Amino acid sequence: MSELPRDLPEELRVKQTRLFDNLRGFGRLAVAFSGGIDSTVVAAAAFQVLGENAIAVTADSASVPRAEIADARELAKQIGIRHIVVQTDEFADPDYVKNDGARCYFCKSELYTRIEKLLPELGVDVICSGANLDDQGDYRPGLTAAAEHGIRHPLLESGLTKADVRALAKVWGLPTWDKPASPCLSSRLAPGVEVTHERTGRVEAAEVYLRKLGLRELRVRLHEGELARIEVPAAELERLAEPGLREALVGYFKELGFRFVTLDLEGFRSGSLNSMVSLDNKRLFATLSRES
Repeated sequence: MSELPRDLPEELRVKQTRLFDNLRGFGRLAVAFSGGIDSTVVAAAAFQVLGENAIAVTADSASVPRAEIADARELAKQIGIRHIVVQTDEFADPDYVKNDGARCYFCKSELYTRIEKLLPELGVDVICSGANLDDQGDYRPGLTAAAEHGIRHPLLESGLTKADVRALAKVWGLPTWDKPASPCLSSRLAPGVEVTHERTGRVEAAEVYLRKLGLRELRVRLHEGELARIEVPAAELERLAEPGLREALVGYFKELGFRFVTLDLEGFRSGSLNSMVSLDNKRLFATLSRES
């Protein structure tokens, strides 16, 4: 990747400089690289300032859409950063599978443990995530796992918001600058619905179908009773409710194994299942995050 542009609005230029300086101070590092906008910016910045002392590590499991793995490989190639894919086995953890609202904690614990075991082989000292400043305002048990493993968050530590990250990515010419967030497939399962390979595969197939209709921002949420709740932007609701398309969609979803198919009239909203997490879980991870 060619040298990143430095002719930026003053506030963004200051944040970019701070990000570069922070990464330079980390020395040799591994970026937990999903291929999403945040980790892509971290990987691009790390490669810019550290070159071969930066490496991108992508987790591969049944909770990751196949398209996301392919995108991560292509993005790493475009950036120029060394890239490896590691198999994670969070589905073997009963605490992950039971999906009681703390699933992300056990997923990130598995990922960071796997990367830590590779540190001597990779020749790096620090593991970085793509967490940004806005992530502090949401229910993020994965940040608790990160704190327990000593993970660094260069975007957050440099004061970058999600908007800042997208702005930098656009200026840097990264193709993901406007990519919608794409959390893992297990995040589509409502708390209390057990995570299985069959369910995550079914959700992936359902979302691929919707994307073929031209939709970019969407979620297929899986609730008890094998009920699919489709979230799309409000402007797309009418189109999906048209008789011909609606009937084809319902027919395909039922072929996949959903028993009921619903269209959420409130429209797309990221993290909507967080409202179903118990207050006790939210309090627990808020406490653990403060202590960490």
